[in-house]
Amino acid sequence: MDIAGRKIGPEHPPLVIAEIGINHGGDLGVAKEMVRLAAGAGCEMVKHQTHIIADEMTEEAKQIFPPNADVSIWEVMEACALSLDEEAELKRYTESLGMIWISTPFSRAAADFLQDLDVPAFKIGSGEADNLPLIRHIARMGKPVIMSTGMQSIESIRASVAILDGAGIDYALLECTNLYPSPPEIVSLQGVTDLKNAFPNAVVGFSDHSIGPDMALASVALGACILERHYTDTRYRKGPDIINSMDPAELRYLIDRAREIHIALHNPKQRTAAEEDVYRFARASVVADRDLPAGHVITEADIWARRPGSGEIAGYDFDKVLGRTTNRALPRNTQLKWSDLDG
Repeated sequence: MDIAGRKIGPEHPPLVIAEIGINHGGDLGVAKEMVRLAAGAGCEMVKHQTHIIADEMTEEAKQIFPPNADVSIWEVMEACALSLDEEAELKRYTESLGMIWISTPFSRAAADFLQDLDVPAFKIGSGEADNLPLIRHIARMGKPVIMSTGMQSIESIRASVAILDGAGIDYALLECTNLYPSPPEIVSLQGVTDLKNAFPNAVVGFSDHSIGPDMALASVALGACILERHYTDTRYRKGPDIINSMDPAELRYLIDRAREIHIALHNPKQRTAAEEDVYRFARASVVADRDLPAGHVITEADIWARRPGSGEIAGYDFDKVLGRTTNRALPRNTQLKWSDLDG
């Protein structure tokens, strides 16, 4: 998978996406400061949310109160949405700092606006993961798609994935739990493995709503190639997503530790060159466990394996010594050599 030249997949370091979302509270200046600090933390991709309220919701939304807000979802989005001109400026500013900017469209009009902005990819949020007409509309635009799969099962997203497959576009599926914050009792790291097994054409990642970086980092060890977390310049801000948002310091930590885990994940089980000096003293050599005369047939009670590993016969060759005959006297704790033995 490739988004604006950034290759994404098991052979590449995990892509960490800083999800600004609505944490700026509708203030472009705040949004820009968040972006500036994300760039300083080494972030490669910033994600926004594009809300065109009139095309996104019906009047019934004014009666729906999210669990993490004390006003209706309509009022939340109305207060936090940037204007389209402001959003275009945020994209320009993000790219001027060398980062990739993408966004989640929550409506057909929002998707069309982002297409006009020439975004390099689309994000589909968990709430739209089974919105087949919107997914089909986005897929027709022919750009890569990252889709979160919170609140869904493997079976319930098959139709959505079939649309992405049918469009012939690259796509990623992110395991996600949509409670803000998500406690470990309901977070599914196994979901990363389940998505990999069920959808072999997909790049798989983890969209994290828990507190702290631990769950996201654990997902890297399971093969997650994308890590998405809500992000803010400071956790002292007010907002429905702030509680499970990372700040710039945690963003830097997540990027660095994810890369380290990715490196370790692909190292085979073997002794490395850096361990050779340690191996020479840490392993054991076969030694006489008591004074042995010349001409003695060695039994298990006659020998043992002790450090250092500088002897000629390693501990793993212990059994090869049994039944051999000494050809010279060997005092206790002498490191045995093959030339000391006959037979």
